Formats: sequence, structure tokens, C-alpha cells
Amino acid sequence: MLNVGYGNLVIASRVVAIVSPQSSPMRRLREEASSRGKLIDATQGRRTRSILVTDSDHVILSAINPETVAARIAPEVEEGEEA
Repeated sequence: MLNVGYGNLVIASRVVAIVSPQSSPMRRLREEASSRGKLIDATQGRRTRSILVTDSDHVILSAINPETVAARIAPEVEEGEEA
């Protein structure tokens, strides 16, 4: 499980990408996911700092920086490779 902030967890193996939300394509991705009902807001009312895209086409908003989320997912990926 991957902690995306404020007690929210995501299955780490389902995450395809972790991106920054500032660019126009990421804003469009967020809007499209919202219109399809595939947007999950895990920011707890705080500013969105990273967007996680899953293999099920869900888009998850997080208030944690992309670098921090990547650092949290890296040890789990290494564990999976060893097993």
C-alpha cells in the first residue's frame, strides 16, 4: 500500500504514473477523469501537488509532492522485485 497523504492509501502496484498538476495536459486529464467519474480527491481540502494515474484509468489527486510519493513507492517496488 502507498500512503498518498492524510491517511489515504492506494495499492502501489496499480500506479502507472505520478505527475505534477501544473501543466495544461494534466489539468485536462483531471477534468476528463472528473466527467467520467474516475477522479479521486485525496487532498483533504489542501492544494493538489501530485496526480497519480492508475492502470484502471482512475486519477488520484494528492497533496504530497511527486518526489515524496515516488520515494514512498520506490522501497515497495524493490520489495516486489526481490520476492
